[in-house]
Amino acid sequence: MEEFVEQILVYGIVFVAIIVTIFFYLRKQKRNSMIVEEKIVRAKLDGLYEPVSLHPVVDEMHCIKSGACITACPEKDILGIRNGKATTINASHCIGHGACFHACPTEAISLCIGTEKRGVELPHVSHTFETNVPGVYVAGELGGMGLIKNAVEQGRQAVDNINKVFKKNHNADYDLIVIGAGPAGISGALTAKKHGLKCIVLEQDTLGGTVFTFPRSKIVMTSPMDLPLFGKVKLNETSKSELLDLWHNVIDKNDIKIQENTKVDAIKPENGIFTIETNKNEQFTGKNILLAIGRRGTPRKLGVPGESHEKVAYRLLEPEDIKGKNILVVGGGDSAVESAMMLMDQNVVSLSYRSETFSRLKVKNSERIKDAISKGLIDMQFNTTVGLIEKNSVTLVHGITAERQTIANDLVFIFAGGELPTQFLQKIGINISKKFGEAILKHN
Repeated sequence: MEEFVEQILVYGIVFVAIIVTIFFYLRKQKRNSMIVEEKIVRAKLDGLYEPVSLHPVVDEMHCIKSGACITACPEKDILGIRNGKATTINASHCIGHGACFHACPTEAISLCIGTEKRGVELPHVSHTFETNVPGVYVAGELGGMGLIKNAVEQGRQAVDNINKVFKKNHNADYDLIVIGAGPAGISGALTAKKHGLKCIVLEQDTLGGTVFTFPRSKIVMTSPMDLPLFGKVKLNETSKSELLDLWHNVIDKNDIKIQENTKVDAIKPENGIFTIETNKNEQFTGKNILLAIGRRGTPRKLGVPGESHEKVAYRLLEPEDIKGKNILVVGGGDSAVESAMMLMDQNVVSLSYRSETFSRLKVKNSERIKDAISKGLIDMQFNTTVGLIEKNSVTLVHGITAERQTIANDLVFIFAGGELPTQFLQKIGINISKKFGEAILKHN
């Protein structure tokens, strides 16, 4: 009898312990869920809830709340657990690492671009990265993958696919012409070298593409990537110059041919061969084309009087050489705020943004710019647009009151994004459509 009572007591203690454990677990889960809910409310108020580019979408039917996606994400508060399921919080902070996608044990996450209300224009490409025009491939930012690691991977995969179907019996100058010397273009050229394909890279600016236009001291956020003919590159935070040095070394070592300052004006297909016409009145012929030109083919202009002044620029290359100037930076994205902060120590800097608050900044940039504004290092002008640019001044128009404010000015830097080279693509015959929340990376 005593033994039976002891067993009852043991089982009772174990049962109580289980109940207590479950109670505290559920209470912790509820508390964490409430914290996530509060973060979502704050994100909506701050304009950070809606995604602006590639972002994760969770299939709640398959989510098992393991938290693996949250742990894997290199950014801050992109995802959280609410009511037992993963959900997005600050979706606009997502820059498409894809770490959550690969970490999810139940494959419940897809990477999507655009939302139900806001579409994003993308060229049609197949799973091999070939467009509807046979022989023309797209990789990198133009196809929706702007992250350096992803662009490098797409450049490699695209050329691997070209090599699989490539037939050498042609009379073109090159087996492959790569347009754009950014991450995807460099990776594609290195892969072509690996496969023994005759290849040339045409770049309208200089090596690095969009990366080259970053301010010199900009930190490039990336994760380990596999660079063809080099191997694994482990970079978590690095300067632009360090990344460009790496690419220069790899390109020189493998004798990759890159022709800089060469803008492609037209691509004309004829009998399975593509003729490239450039701004230098040159012609190149290729059997295959890899478009790695990015989405911002042309800087978006404001269209205001005086914008043609020579003091107006659309990129910042040497911030350390600018001193003692009255500067206006226009824009509310990472490029704008980073440029403003690089210039603020040696100049008088005003930052004009058309909205009431920043809505798409990386976490570190958001924290730093708020600190700079609070310390008076930057004259922040929310709800303003540029109305007039003159030789020694700029007039800002306040959106709510339409009041005009004229400030002294020596230089204007405009970061209003870029325009998708739609006409250029359509002339080639490439179909373009808007994606409204469609998955461009999902599990089969």
